[in-house]
Amino acid sequence: MFLKRLSYVSITIGTITFILLLLKTPDTCVAPDSPPKPHLRFPKSSCDSSPRELLPLHKKNKRLWSTKTWQNKVQSFSNFFRACYQMGLLHNDSKVLCVSAGAGHEVMALNQLGVADVTGIELLDSPPLVSRADPHNLPFFDDVFDLGFSAHFAKALFPNRFVSEMERTVRAGGVCVVVVDECGDEEVREIVDLFTNSSFLGALNVTLTGLRMTRIIMKVQHLP
Repeated sequence: MFLKRLSYVSITIGTITFILLLLKTPDTCVAPDSPPKPHLRFPKSSCDSSPRELLPLHKKNKRLWSTKTWQNKVQSFSNFFRACYQMGLLHNDSKVLCVSAGAGHEVMALNQLGVADVTGIELLDSPPLVSRADPHNLPFFDDVFDLGFSAHFAKALFPNRFVSEMERTVRAGGVCVVVVDECGDEEVREIVDLFTNSSFLGALNVTLTGLRMTRIIMKVQHLP
């Protein structure tokens, strides 16, 4: 009898608690004394699917590009490309292709350095810096670019196809520059062997976006 009474009491307490939870309006993270913001409306429950206001693209980009993280990454790419200038691989009138460009840090860095003709592509676009395209099937004619660059070669699903498309779109005498996680001579040779229409110019360990990386430079020759 005691256990039955205890069960009834527990069920009653649980039912009352559940009803109170249903009736109570959830608290938000906005302080009660905060100034009103008519353009914001917080949901009353998890089932509230009313549309939220979306930021226009230019405002979204302005907010993103003003962050310290973004600016630091762009500055790191700028330092990286300055070395390409010094080696004579890159000029202000160069046509540059950035493959798997992510959100477009490298594209912005090149633009800020004075390179006007920069094309960034990625599976997901990030306008206005990066357009949508498949790195394994680039939508460009042969011999279009002076320099092909990728800081995300290691993420390629089909490395051979990825490399062959870079080589195809870069003119003879141009260069392909890829950056991978820091590696030794054996790993570098494996990557170099993927470039069947290019000659090896050199590899160097560098720091990019705070990470230790290895830069590999190939000169496109379009060998028969």
